[in-house]
Amino acid sequence: MNPQPPVTRMRMAARTSSAKQAAPAEYSPAPAGLRHRLTDWKAWLAETDWIPWAILGLAVFLRFFLLGIKPPHFDEGINGWFVDQVMKNGFYKYDPTNYHGPLHFYILLLSQSLFGRNLWAIRLPVVLVSIGCVWLAFKFEPLVGRNVSRIAALAMAISPGFVFYGRYAIHEVWLQLFSMMFIMGLLGLWRLGRLNYLWYAGMGLAGMILTKETYAIHVACAVIAIPVLAVSIALSRVPDFKPAKQTWTYIDLAMVIIVGAAAILFFYSGTFLNWDGVKGLYQAFKAWSETGAAGHGHEKPWDYWFKIMGPSLEFRRADFFGYELPMLAGLILCVFCQKLKNLSLRYLAIYGVGCFIVYSYVKYKTPWCVISFGWPFLYVFGAAVLLVRPKRLRLVYRTVGVLLCISLGSSIWLNYFRCSSPDEPYAYVQTYNDIFKLTRPLLKLAKRDPAYYHLTGHLIRSSIYPLPWVLGDFDRVGYYEGGNMPANLDGDFLLVQEDKIKDVESKLKGAYYTQMMTLRNFQEPSKIFFSAKVFKEFFPRKAPDFVGKPSG
Repeated sequence: MNPQPPVTRMRMAARTSSAKQAAPAEYSPAPAGLRHRLTDWKAWLAETDWIPWAILGLAVFLRFFLLGIKPPHFDEGINGWFVDQVMKNGFYKYDPTNYHGPLHFYILLLSQSLFGRNLWAIRLPVVLVSIGCVWLAFKFEPLVGRNVSRIAALAMAISPGFVFYGRYAIHEVWLQLFSMMFIMGLLGLWRLGRLNYLWYAGMGLAGMILTKETYAIHVACAVIAIPVLAVSIALSRVPDFKPAKQTWTYIDLAMVIIVGAAAILFFYSGTFLNWDGVKGLYQAFKAWSETGAAGHGHEKPWDYWFKIMGPSLEFRRADFFGYELPMLAGLILCVFCQKLKNLSLRYLAIYGVGCFIVYSYVKYKTPWCVISFGWPFLYVFGAAVLLVRPKRLRLVYRTVGVLLCISLGSSIWLNYFRCSSPDEPYAYVQTYNDIFKLTRPLLKLAKRDPAYYHLTGHLIRSSIYPLPWVLGDFDRVGYYEGGNMPANLDGDFLLVQEDKIKDVESKLKGAYYTQMMTLRNFQEPSKIFFSAKVFKEFFPRKAPDFVGKPSG
């Protein structure tokens, strides 16, 4: 006999309630709902891989925020002038003595054509490429591991140098991107053998050739690192040293070669309009080797990169503590690369040290080169978590965190507070904010009324860049150096080198507001003359500072 639950045919009435008779609640619905939501958020965060997106977002913010705060650099003005020549001639005429490939100029041409002649337009491509480098850093994860790739990506996202030069319209960021692609392709082919890594290697090599002649250093170091790695493995084996089975075919290889060669031919030939430019592929190395040996005004001692990365008392800024502490830590950790049981990390350490030695040997040194050869050390820096026993892992993570926090603080201080300071070693040949004394009134007037683009201006001084690019839309501006002067010195505005001021003032007839201005460090000051008739709104209730002698 199976017991059954009691059955009743009487329907129970629902219990009525009132405020007076209700029992007190055992919990408050609002706090409970909030706790429930927090639990849901924690579960969602645990299930979602949000860390790469947070790092990438930080990289985007640091590179885009106040992008125009820094005046155009001397080299940005030169690059902008080249873009103007491409627009004028219809192609870029490659010059082997310029030491830079053609790709950057065509990309700047596209950006400037879309967005106009302004700092955002000329810097936007490099900003996007710099962000792309951080994104590419994550792609090393199958080769070096998740934690190592994320530490390297974070270090790159916040590094003072990678941010500072990721906001400049210069070639080095392109070289960094393509060298990362090239090395990742080589390692991926060895470890995994997939077709996508063949494309990474091929397009990385083609991109380096299209960017800068120093690609030869990176290719040579990448090749030399292979036998060195073989010796390293012979001394201390790694579990993944045997090459993977390749899944691509010779047809795939032919396609990669054809696409890369076509891109090189297309750009070096000036889009098929200047075939002599193709000869520059080999002619450039003679001029480049002479520059690297001589220095040409950019000579630095062999230990210059150590001073850039770490603490140094030799730079003018008294509190300079070194820009790239994570990079320096990675360089030091390369000494212990034999303890790394990862082939890719050993190779990156060997390749990075090789590039560092060559860049230290070359006398011609400019600080932006640090991003071209320094990125492998960020992976070795991240590999610190693999070099210690588990009981010391927490200490290593704390040390890594402290160095990254210092790097972030230095990056913010440099990029948003001292980006134009001559005391900052990274602000090398950097234009002073004084340039805005001349350009802001001119550009404000022209933006309000395009007729002001026809103002007459005389710039009487040497080494005037980046002004020829900034004022490129003003069609009545003359540039005079070497003692040359216009027949009629009076104009709507003038910029006069200090040693020419007396001579110019003796021949002026109009009334002018004046201001002193220094374009950049190691350059004598100049004097700006603004016509009192044209610029009086910028000097309210002020009499002209200079009145010339009337004719007759």
